[in-house]
Amino acid sequence: MVEFTDWDIFRNLALAARWTVLLSIIAFIGGGMVAGIMLMLRMTKNVLLVGLVRVYTEVFQGTPLLMQLFLAFFGLSLLGIDLGAWTAASLALTLFTSAYLCEIWRGCIDSLPKGQWEASRTLGLNYFQTMRYVIVPQSIRVATAPTVGFSVQVVKNTALASIIGFVELTKAGTMLNNATFEPFKVFALVALFYFAICYPLTRYSKYLERKLNVAG
Repeated sequence: MVEFTDWDIFRNLALAARWTVLLSIIAFIGGGMVAGIMLMLRMTKNVLLVGLVRVYTEVFQGTPLLMQLFLAFFGLSLLGIDLGAWTAASLALTLFTSAYLCEIWRGCIDSLPKGQWEASRTLGLNYFQTMRYVIVPQSIRVATAPTVGFSVQVVKNTALASIIGFVELTKAGTMLNNATFEPFKVFALVALFYFAICYPLTRYSKYLERKLNVAG
């Protein structure tokens, strides 16, 4: 039987935490890129495109992430597309994140006064110039704090990737607990690692909210 010292437990969890961080970064960046495309389609006046984006966001927001992970890992294999746990987790989390970011950013654009659009038309700006010089700069200011805040949810949701065998922080904690039979010590450390990752993001989100004076 392999003996695990406290240092061994800490070191293995620290090594697993890097995959949690990396998966979070991939999901957030990938989700942001997909959300940007979805948002542009949503802002068009094409009824079909707007409808498709609505269906996309409602499907991914209305179904559990756990089911999305199962479908990405097991469901696609039934169609002849075999994905590893890493790829399936990245795909599912990216799509899940993009649906929420798309709605967050759309809400921020909608929160701007309608007079901004009317004033832009008065100045002779077309749709794209209005978006580039008036709407997007103000929307970024409004959206920064909730976007950073949502990144905390992305980090915590990576824990579900353990269900398809992806070895991240939660999965590593489960494996160490099975080997050491010390659940309190192991999962307390797992919780501390999540806290160490999420707390700075939470504080930064609150700092941005105050600095950008979103509430006002």
